[in-house]
Amino acid sequence: MTVALREDVLSAFEGFGGRLLRPGDEGYDEARRIHNTLIDRRPALIAECTGTADVVMAVNAAREHGLEITVRGGGHNVAGLSVRDDALLVDLSRMKGMHVDPEARTVRAQGGVRWSELNRETQLHGLAVTGGAVSTTGIAGLTLGGGLGWLLGKYGLAADNLLSAEVVTADGRVVTASAATNADLFWGLRGGGGNFGVVTSFEYRLHPVGPTIFGGLVAHPIDRARDLLRLYREVTQDVPDELTMFAGVTHAPDGSGAKIAVIAGAHVGDPATAERDLAAVRSFGSPILDVFGPMPYTTLNQMLDGGFPPAPIYWRSSFLDGLTDAAIDTIVDRFLVSASPMSAILLEHFHGAVTRVPVDATPVQHRAVGYNCLVSAVWMDPADTEANVAWARGAYDALAPFFAARRWLNYADVEGDDQARLRAAYGPNYERLRLVKRDWDPTNLFHVNQNILPA
Repeated sequence: MTVALREDVLSAFEGFGGRLLRPGDEGYDEARRIHNTLIDRRPALIAECTGTADVVMAVNAAREHGLEITVRGGGHNVAGLSVRDDALLVDLSRMKGMHVDPEARTVRAQGGVRWSELNRETQLHGLAVTGGAVSTTGIAGLTLGGGLGWLLGKYGLAADNLLSAEVVTADGRVVTASAATNADLFWGLRGGGGNFGVVTSFEYRLHPVGPTIFGGLVAHPIDRARDLLRLYREVTQDVPDELTMFAGVTHAPDGSGAKIAVIAGAHVGDPATAERDLAAVRSFGSPILDVFGPMPYTTLNQMLDGGFPPAPIYWRSSFLDGLTDAAIDTIVDRFLVSASPMSAILLEHFHGAVTRVPVDATPVQHRAVGYNCLVSAVWMDPADTEANVAWARGAYDALAPFFAARRWLNYADVEGDDQARLRAAYGPNYERLRLVKRDWDPTNLFHVNQNILPA
């Protein structure tokens, strides 16, 4: 049951520029929904902010009146950390401002922007920054958690390309964080999640990419999955920075429920070189689908959207330093008993630029060559929840013997203050993050997240 707000809380929003929504208001139910429809929570108040001043007002109201506070950018966090019962939801989704400087090769974008929107603007100038492999993901959550995507081999993570950020702090100040200003906060933002404040805008370094790149995927019948994943292991042993490849076992996107094995990739180098670098992947066996070729960069970034629609989602992930035959067999065997025709087990290869950043340069410790392994359960009928969650947990547990002691923050599966899980995500950087948290949010106002406890 959602609590009733006192009048003094509402009076703290006098002059608010956006829309305030309480339970029962028109638009409230739509506004509280997030991408993972398994999450069904009812905030006491939703503050749809139109600018930084609105965010300051909301943060001050939460602090002064003892309200829990959550922050939503794109609403893609699968653990549902952007919304909580009886809390104040600070919604940035109306904050869509963007400005591209093609000469400086930078872009500044507000916290409600999604990657499809950012790519649309930057591609007018043939520029891009590493962004979400699913285009409907928000730039805020993805960047604050590290931000892997199709360009990580050539240009690193989204967080590696962050130049500055405007932040509303727990005490209601508006500060700039960059390498030159509030450098400790800037370090924490590049992978430390939403622990240190509300980031109202992000400035990124852009790179010459597109508007046409060479990308796509090949798909094979599931009975070739083991061979295809062994090929993936082989070709990723010596892959140029320009080529980033993901692979996995999944279901055909046509709704037939057919199980398939795929290798997907993006090459941002010369097209002739791309043909050569992908030759082994494309000449393997007899694919049932081969859509590799020149394509708009924006199309590449929408290629996987169909596999992650708004739906109930439960996933688990961890890192593999290598891809052994036993790990491959386990991936395939567990996928074959998946409970939904929308579920998958995916591998994301880390190599190139992302691995050449020092471990302590950002909070993200994942700087070794290897694979992020994601067990993803997606289904449509709420009656199937128990079976799908059980499948994902079982598949993850079966793969546990092969995992390294590292986890990816953006794929964290549950909320809470499990410090062991955070230590696995941050490794040697965790204690420094606690110091940053102490300096910028000593009372832990921003705690509905993958929460770092103040030192």
